[in-house]
Amino acid sequence: MIVTLIIICEVGFWVLLAAGLALRYWAKMPRASVAVLLCEPLLEVLLLVVTAIDLKNGAEPDWKHGLAAVYIGYSVALGHYTIKWVDVRVAHRFAGGPAPTTPKYGAARAVHEWKLAARWVLAALIAMALLQGAAWYVGGDGETASLRMWQQRMLWLIGINVAIAATYTLFPKKAPAAAAGKEREEVPSRRRPA
Repeated sequence: MIVTLIIICEVGFWVLLAAGLALRYWAKMPRASVAVLLCEPLLEVLLLVVTAIDLKNGAEPDWKHGLAAVYIGYSVALGHYTIKWVDVRVAHRFAGGPAPTTPKYGAARAVHEWKLAARWVLAALIAMALLQGAAWYVGGDGETASLRMWQQRMLWLIGINVAIAATYTLFPKKAPAAAAGKEREEVPSRRRPA
């Protein structure tokens, strides 16, 4: 039942997102769009409540409960970012909005990667807190090994994201020579006129 609900929540997320953006850009109803997009967190609340009820009714915690915690963590930490990411692209493609920009080189790219890593770290910490809450909820008598396994996976997720961001800091990606030459041309020369 939990896996089915996770799938329903994921599909619901994208259906609500599509409906919200359709209301905003095609129906020209921005307030209705905001109302629909504000329904997104209700999916996570529903999943959290159903997971807690499932555990309360004596279900042994297993990978499904851990996956529910991870999904909730992702949705809380990265849900808004995902909505904005899609919104900018839909606005550009269908409503004449500005092209999406993501820094590609140097310090700007490193900052972008650290911000993204921070979101993933937050998602992992939320998931770990929910997993710990579930372990306490089940108590010492219940089997919590699968919940602990998910917590370890979240530590790996944190490590991977910090490592990726660190590589962009330590080894910044340089602009191609053509782009660098173009930038040099745009900078006025400081030589004195002859």
